[in-house]
Amino acid sequence: MSDATTIGLDLAKNVFQVHGVDGCGEVVIRKQLRRSQVLPFFEKLSPCLIGMEACAGSHHWARELRALGHEVRIMPAHYVKPYVKRNKNDAADAAAIAEAVTRPSMRFVAVKGPEQQGLMLLHRTRALLVRQRTMLVNAIRAHLAEFGIVAPVGLRGLKSLLAVIDDGGDERLPPSARDCLGSLARALAAVEREAALAERRICVWHRQNQASRNLESIPGIGPIIASALVASVSDPGVFRTGRELAAWIGLVPRQNSTGGKARMGRISKQGDPYLRWLLVAGAMAVIRHGRKTGFKDNPWLADLMARKPAKVAAVALANKNARTAWALLTSGETYCPQTARD
Repeated sequence: MSDATTIGLDLAKNVFQVHGVDGCGEVVIRKQLRRSQVLPFFEKLSPCLIGMEACAGSHHWARELRALGHEVRIMPAHYVKPYVKRNKNDAADAAAIAEAVTRPSMRFVAVKGPEQQGLMLLHRTRALLVRQRTMLVNAIRAHLAEFGIVAPVGLRGLKSLLAVIDDGGDERLPPSARDCLGSLARALAAVEREAALAERRICVWHRQNQASRNLESIPGIGPIIASALVASVSDPGVFRTGRELAAWIGLVPRQNSTGGKARMGRISKQGDPYLRWLLVAGAMAVIRHGRKTGFKDNPWLADLMARKPAKVAAVALANKNARTAWALLTSGETYCPQTARD
């Protein structure tokens, strides 16, 4: 076991597969481990290169194994898939990981610290609560529509519907329906309180982090987007250019090129859908504000809006903001409009 220089570790909930090779590429370890056996096993090994796929728990195990002196690299699972030979099983997956981690062209995932993972959990919690709020609002509107009670879209319309539910003298709703809708209304109030609390916690973290405050200076990026970028991009040096970050988020055109002919399609929508949604939503906010002011502060966006639909322009602006965010994360500076135009 001491001769192993590269190890592929296939992670799981309880059973882990280890595949180790020496400097000549010969297999020296092929072993299954229970969860409680993983750290004692690697404590006995000399420092080596350990590869694993990005999945639930990969960052935790990467931190634990790094603490033992090993070099750990995490790879996207779909980058490892081409190295799997024949049928899929744990042993074949571990062997593929050991092979893929040594490739010079392989791209790796930066290991996140506990603070970054905690912040991302806060973002995921807020996003889940927002989805639940939308579901509850849609359910209340749909159920009331069954009784002929409708209201305009927006917060004002929702308040009028909630007033109908609270009004026990409104005979349009039978008692059984009012009880059910009252449960939904109470659930909606609870979800709104928790979502607001999660957002306040994100803003508190944002104010305490310099990199996040630097990103907030970009038009179209606020505390939520800035903190999500800082939490997701733990090491901006993983990306050689800002365009690589935009491609990782999925904001670049999908290519289908051959024979020297470049064919560009819609955006790839690969990478992180949460970051992509936030950046596009922020870009749409900039466009809505620009329509009121005539895009006086952004001639680049004004020219783009004159040629392209608003949604296409929003994606282009989101791409530009992602590249600008990479530049600020790399340099530690704040956004300068004049430099961005140049």
